[in-house]
This record gives sequence, structure tokens and C-alpha cells, in this order.
Amino acid sequence: MNPALIKPVPILIVDDLSENLIALEAVLRRDGLEFIKAKSGMEALEILLKREVALALLDVQMPEMDGFELAEMMRGSERTRRIPIIFLTAGVTDRSRKFRGYEAGAVDFLEKPLEADILRSKVAVFSELYLQRRQIAVQRDNLKAFAEENLRLLKDSRDNAQALKEADVRKDEFLATLAHELRNPLAPIRNGLQILKMSPDGPRAEDVRSMMDRQLTHLVRLIDDLLDVSRVSRGRIDLRKERISLQDAVKAAVETSKPLIDANGHKLTLDIPTEPLWVEGDLTRLAQVVSNLLNNAAKYTAHGGRIGLTVTPHASHADIIVSDNGLGIEADMLPRVFDLFAQADSHLDRSQGGLGIGLALVSKLVDMHGGTSKAESEGPGKGSTFTVSLPLVGASGEVQGKPLQKNGRPATPMKVLIVDDNVDSAQTSLWMLDLIGHKAEVANDGARALEMAREMKPDVVLLDIGMPGMDGYEVCRQLRKMPGMEQLVLIAQTGWGQESDRQKAFAAGFDHHITKPVSLDLLTQLLADINQTATEGQTHG
Repeated sequence: MNPALIKPVPILIVDDLSENLIALEAVLRRDGLEFIKAKSGMEALEILLKREVALALLDVQMPEMDGFELAEMMRGSERTRRIPIIFLTAGVTDRSRKFRGYEAGAVDFLEKPLEADILRSKVAVFSELYLQRRQIAVQRDNLKAFAEENLRLLKDSRDNAQALKEADVRKDEFLATLAHELRNPLAPIRNGLQILKMSPDGPRAEDVRSMMDRQLTHLVRLIDDLLDVSRVSRGRIDLRKERISLQDAVKAAVETSKPLIDANGHKLTLDIPTEPLWVEGDLTRLAQVVSNLLNNAAKYTAHGGRIGLTVTPHASHADIIVSDNGLGIEADMLPRVFDLFAQADSHLDRSQGGLGIGLALVSKLVDMHGGTSKAESEGPGKGSTFTVSLPLVGASGEVQGKPLQKNGRPATPMKVLIVDDNVDSAQTSLWMLDLIGHKAEVANDGARALEMAREMKPDVVLLDIGMPGMDGYEVCRQLRKMPGMEQLVLIAQTGWGQESDRQKAFAAGFDHHITKPVSLDLLTQLLADINQTATEGQTHG
């Protein structure tokens, strides 16, 4: 029940004699009533400024301010003019005095000595009226709140419907853009394959292979971006945080983006302090953040433009600022520039290439590093500036990555068993291993892999995880149980690259975990490390 409906009904009693106040309260006392007593008109007015009352019982004959004057004062105030007044008077009252009382707002006159039953009855009537008014007020407030809530729900429903409609439009635009972006690299790859089929050793063969490599790299990057945005949207992206130099991430990003910048004839200006700036972060992801900003600047700046990359240290954070003199951003687009699939101009975006997810990834990854990102532009044709701020931490020594070795034939070739149900994937892996000097064989299912492992006694098994029937985890467990396989090195090769996937692979018995598509450099380096470890073990043994 509403608290307003269970509060006692307040009754004001005004009389200059204390004994009369006590007597009236004694006669009227019952549950549900509260008596507020005043000994003068001024005291009554002070009470009425603070309290709401259901009924006022006023003695007529009081010094300084009599009952009539008090009633007239009450009628002169909006706050108190509607309070019912019953005058209490001693002796016979002439008609003129009664008329004055009614003019002042009285609803009744009662003569002293008072008849208790009549007084109780009248107080009960006005108390009930007061309760009804209070209930109506509560119902009115409830109806108002209900109406406001319905209006809010209606507005939310309309907003949600509009948001869903806009999301549906963005989804359709994104799917169209995705189809366009996938066809872009696939078309020249297919053409290149046809050219090589017709003229494998022709004068253009090397150029065709280089072109296909570029397009495949672009396609892989596109798929990686899609996977990243899916992980970010589901909150399942894992950061491998460590204390790193921010300059290392920036330099890696510049190296990644330089080909695109050079291809567009842009001039890149760097302003990076030499003193290391230490952050707690994932080197690969922070490099991705900066690279995405540089790529964005390169794509949306006309040929021969200017791009600036500045790193500015502050007391507790560092700013990475990427600016350009490119196409700029509309003012109404700035608040949404980091939204997923946001596109300043769909036609322009498609003409420049891209899915509209690069800046969304920037924002999400920066958030996960405890930083902030913002975009600024004076408008179309006036360029853009993107600023990423990251918290700094104290230095505890440089973090150095192990560089990949160049391709080369190993001193001691290893026997490698490739297990993959995708025939083309397995065959191309075999060719790659053959190129770098290892002896490889292929099995296309788990059962065949176990048979071949017994026969060839491989040094390394390159094992796909997602196979029908016996998956890679089960094959791994079975291989670990085989006699004579104690030194076998098992490499999980999979399209799933989350940290949880890595841990699952290690728990199953794998020694290494690599994510498809595997580059030749990475595979060469990994096998070289395995080979070196095996050789050192034999030497020390």
C-alpha cells in the first residue's frame, strides 16, 4: 500500500485555553487521527506553513487574533484556502457573526458546551473526505507515472525498432561490402592461377606469383580482421600483456603499413622519442592499433598526401597521434567513427577498400589496454587526427622478441607427418616442407595418421584439429600413448587462435600451437628451433 494512504489524518485544533485543547483531543481521540494543537492564531499560521491538515477546529474568541481573522488569513493563502473550518463558540451567536464566519470560510458552527457525538460525526465526515482526496491524489500520481512509463516504453520501442532497422541496413551493406572485398583478391588469384596453368615458366610467371602472394596476404588480413571483430563483439579476445616499449609497437606498425603508404605516394613523418616509454600491453595488438590508424590515413588521403605519426609522453600516459591531410570527417560522423561497421560514405569506403571495422577494433583494443581513443576533424577536405592515449608504467628492462630466421635448408632434415582432412591444405604444407628441406608425408584422417606414425617414426607431427571422426586432440592423445614416441614433437595447426584454444591444445599433449594460414617464415623458424633443441639434447646426452 502507498505510505500516503496509511498516514494518520491531521486535525488542527486552535484555542487559547490549554484545558479546552486537552478536552477536545480527549473527546475526539481514535486510531487514524493526529491532533496538532495551537494556542493562538499566529502559532496556527506557523503550523500551517509546514503541515497539511484535513480539518481546522477554531475557537472564535481568542486574544490578538480571533477565529474569524485566522480564517480570513487562511482563505488568503493558496496553500490553506481549501481547508474545511468548523468554528467553536461559547453562547448564542447572532446572525451577523455567523454570516461573517461563513464568509471567512466556515463550513459549520458548533456552540459550547459541545455535544461529543455531533463533533465526532462531523470530524469523521471531513476525515473521510480527506482520505478520499488523498487516495485520488495517489491514483492520479500513479496514473501519471503509468502514462509516463508507457510513453517511455513506446519511445524505447520506437527507438529500438529504428535501431534494428538501421542495424539491418548496416548488416546488408556490410554483407555487400564483404562480398566485394572477398572478390577483390580472389579475382586476381584466380586469374593468376589460369596464367600459370597456361604458361608456368613464362616471362610473367614471377610477377604473377608476387601478385598472388600480395592478394593472399590481403585476404588473410581481411579474415583476421573479421575474426578479431567477432571476438571483440563477444568479449572473447585475449591479450598477452607484458611490459613492453611503446616504440616497439609503433615501429612494428610502421613496418606493416609502410607498403600501403608508399604505394599511395604519401610522405610519412615520424616524431618518436628515443627514450623508451613503457606500457603494460600486448605488443601485437598495440601494433595492430597503430597500423589500423596508419592504414586508415593512407586509404583516405589522396595520392601524394602527408601522414604524421607522433608519440608524445606525459606524466602518466603517452599519446599516439596519427594525422593526415586527407578527406576529413563530417561533424555528425565524428561521434560514431569508432562504431562497428561505421562508414563515413559507403561508396567512398568501398572504393578505398575495407569493411568499416578497423577503427572499431582500435577503440575496443585501446579500451582493453585501459586507454582512450578520439577522432578530430575540421570537416570534409581538411584531414583527420586520431589520438590514442595509453597509461605508462615503470621500466623493468627491455622486452626483446626473438627474430625469425630467414628461409634456409636445415642442416639435419626432419621427418614430418602432416595430418589434415583438407587435401589441398595438406598438399601445400607438404610442398612447403619439401622446399625448406624436410621429408614430409601426408595422412588425411586420424586413423591413417596413427598407422603412418607407427611406420615412419616421425620427428614432428603437424596435426589439424578440426577433423571429422577422430579429431586432432584425440589423435594427439593416442600418439602420446604409443611406445617409442617419447621424443615426438606435436604441433597443433588450426584456425582457432584464442588463448583458450592454445591452452586446450597444450592440455591434450601438443608441444606447439600455430594458427592457419601458416606463413613459410613461421614454419621454417619453428622447425629450426625444434631441430636445434633435438640436436642439443643429443649432444648433451
